[in-house]
Amino acid sequence: MNDEELLELYRNPDTRRNAFNQIVRTYQQRVYWMVRKIVIDHDDANDITQEVFIKAWNALDKFRGDSKLYTWLFRIAHNESINFLKKKRRRYFVPINDVEGELAEKLESDPLIGGDEIQLKLQKAILTLPEKQRLVFNYRYFEEMPYEEMSEITGTSVGALKASYHWATKKIEDFLTSTD
Repeated sequence: MNDEELLELYRNPDTRRNAFNQIVRTYQQRVYWMVRKIVIDHDDANDITQEVFIKAWNALDKFRGDSKLYTWLFRIAHNESINFLKKKRRRYFVPINDVEGELAEKLESDPLIGGDEIQLKLQKAILTLPEKQRLVFNYRYFEEMPYEEMSEITGTSVGALKASYHWATKKIEDFLTSTD
């Protein structure tokens, strides 16, 4: 089903729950992995993904359809992930570098990543990036997201996103070649 069909089913009180379940089944995995690349930890990513769909359920009536449904969900996931990291920094009174150090430790103990040396090295390189560059790199490299869609999600101009991606790839390349 495409977005229009899903939304039409959602607007019908008799098929609303079914339609939302279909939306969750369609987008849950992609949302989870996007969140996971930001927060690293599986349990945190699960919690945030659940929160994303709760927020979506509560706000879907207000969805205007100006963007794709996935872009809208991605924006919610983006905001929830960033807010989670900010709360974590404030809650523990730690500077961003310490949060990134904690994320790097979680990477090493993650059974999905820890055993793959190349993937681990790439993820550690990504964690050295400033937050904005890390997000842009993840969206572009892993999600293959067009800059225009990224712009909708982040509220940043396409030109700035391209520059961020360029600098992110350069820093990752430098990190990977300097640690050989």
